[in-house]
Amino acid sequence: MYDLIIIGAGPAGITATVYAARKKMDFLVISGDIGGQAAWSGDIENYTGYQFITGPELASKFEEHMRKYGVAMKEPESVLDLKKVDDKVVVKTDKGQYESKTVIIASGKRSRELSVPGEKEFKNKGLTYCATCDGPLFAGRDVAVIGGGNSALDAVLQLMKIARRIYLINIVSHLTGDPVMIEKVHESEIVTVMNNARVLEITGDGMVSGIKVRCDGEEKALPVGGIFVEIGLIPNSHFATDIEKNALGEIKVDCHNRTNIPGIFAAGDVTDVPEKQIIIAAGEGSKASLAAFKYLNQRR
Repeated sequence: MYDLIIIGAGPAGITATVYAARKKMDFLVISGDIGGQAAWSGDIENYTGYQFITGPELASKFEEHMRKYGVAMKEPESVLDLKKVDDKVVVKTDKGQYESKTVIIASGKRSRELSVPGEKEFKNKGLTYCATCDGPLFAGRDVAVIGGGNSALDAVLQLMKIARRIYLINIVSHLTGDPVMIEKVHESEIVTVMNNARVLEITGDGMVSGIKVRCDGEEKALPVGGIFVEIGLIPNSHFATDIEKNALGEIKVDCHNRTNIPGIFAAGDVTDVPEKQIIIAAGEGSKASLAAFKYLNQRR
């Protein structure tokens, strides 16, 4: 029986871990990976203390800080179910079952899929959801980035150093990311922005060789050797069936990171907290850990 189980090891989960370790709590971390979305990010220029750092570098520093405390960890391991039973929380995973007095859900989000013909066939065969992870594989090629928000713009900025030409395919009438990023994209001579464009099909023969789109009512076939899908994220909250969520599937929390079930807290991008930023997720993780510690002390 643990004092606390932390689900997820992204910025929120890792920060919660550091705070739990410093409070001398008996806890376990369960996560599918380490670093979460931070490890997928490109250049980060808005994390306090670092005027510039890459996502993988920041994720590595997070992990180094966490490992310093010698935490008990199950990774990679996926949570399948979470239930409050009397005064304990039972967490079931694909590898076992664990019990705790409190839980912090910091499981983050995952990439939203296009749901068009060819997507499943060409996944990891020229179609990817992570420019940071896979961008270097497409050096010197023509590529397409799907999306118009910060995730898509970040992917384009990374690929501008690698690809020969980039088509930015945006379903709405204008780009919606940060103005600074939009300005950099528009200044590039190798980027073609296609607004009011919808993806119809991914094509290829074994590997991706093209993408069909409808732009301003006209169908076009673009020859590309790589496709990066950056159309948003879905909360990893499917296992928390008894916990209240909003219409987007985000877990509802109050200012103390409490869910509708006593003893179960949530932090980071999996919650309905406004703005999904690394620094916000980290702050929410610390709050959740302190709230869990206070909850345990009050019950003792």
